[in-house]
Amino acid sequence: MHGLHRRMLLTAAAAALAGCGFELRRSPDLAFRTIALSGFESRSPLADELRMHIDASRDTQVVESAGQAQVVLEALSDARERSVVASTAAGQVRELQLRARLNFRLRTAGGKELIPPTEIALSRDMSYSESLALAKEQEEALLFRIMQRDIVSQVMRRLAAVRTL
Repeated sequence: MHGLHRRMLLTAAAAALAGCGFELRRSPDLAFRTIALSGFESRSPLADELRMHIDASRDTQVVESAGQAQVVLEALSDARERSVVASTAAGQVRELQLRARLNFRLRTAGGKELIPPTEIALSRDMSYSESLALAKEQEEALLFRIMQRDIVSQVMRRLAAVRTL
């Protein structure tokens, strides 16, 4: 019964929001039908999320090989970094800086550059305590996921801005 009540409540909320012109954010329309992702590590979480967002767009699909694609999104580098920015007099870590960086370019299958090499770099600071190590590890993973989501959003906006092939 609990699930049914929740579903009815969500349906009513969606209907109310639809009446006011609210629309859920969706993937932008892209000017190309097929895209290949290259240069990413195998099982890259960033590539997986990009693939999911591109496949969610109306008319564009991710294909496996560059030969099948109209355009190729090439990752020049995809890195996550963690560094200590503050420590106590006893040498214990007090604050960390997390960095996520994607360097990429977009080109046609014929080699014409549509987006020149571009870097998206994000960083977040987080406090650290050895006594809360497990919780801080989970916080770090969450912050990396949030930065990854932001990078994917920025890449999708740049892909949507491409109009000429």
